[in-house]
Amino acid sequence: MSFLYPYLLTTHILFGSIGLLSGSYNLLRKKGGSIHVKVGKLFVVSMLITGSTALLMALLKPNMFLFIVGVFTIFLVGTGQRYMHLKKLGQGQKPKLMDWILSFSMLLVGVVFVSWGTILLLKKQDSMGIALVVFGLIGLQNVRKDLQNYRGKIKFKMYWLREHIIRITAAYIASFTAFIVVNQNHFPNWIPEVAYWLLPTVFLTPLIFKWVRQYAKK
Repeated sequence: MSFLYPYLLTTHILFGSIGLLSGSYNLLRKKGGSIHVKVGKLFVVSMLITGSTALLMALLKPNMFLFIVGVFTIFLVGTGQRYMHLKKLGQGQKPKLMDWILSFSMLLVGVVFVSWGTILLLKKQDSMGIALVVFGLIGLQNVRKDLQNYRGKIKFKMYWLREHIIRITAAYIASFTAFIVVNQNHFPNWIPEVAYWLLPTVFLTPLIFKWVRQYAKK
């Protein structure tokens, strides 16, 4: 099956680039409207293909980086888009099987990430353990919110828009993080590897809070 790897890699790069460009476009322009929706759909499809090819490549040639990117991309984009169809969970609507699969898959992977990262930090003092713990906790926090919403325990009226904004923007952050990590050889050598994993999250996360306040609370 290794002969498939070059084709998967080409597909991954192509749709990853499309996702990064379309995501950047929607990130910079005003939210809402038909253009935002159309470009957003392009971003979602591109990211789902990118995440799927990352997982397949990680299976063919074990690679922790690709595995992390694949899992988070599919979970964040998948649940972010699904919340646009889950607007009445507090009024008797039930999540689909797909929703449960996405959330419980992230639950399992989140536990593995936190455990694995903790072991790396305690036994090997590997800074990559920090990235694993951080991303694992982010994933588990999203799963906790999913389970709360799926049971109809809605605490925020526009919860679906809130989660859509958070997940889709986080998926873009994951995409941008992957781009930075892959191209880190073009940056100064004194920057630690873990910085490439965490800095996009640190700098772009405030935008999530801004847009949640600006759009979801209207």
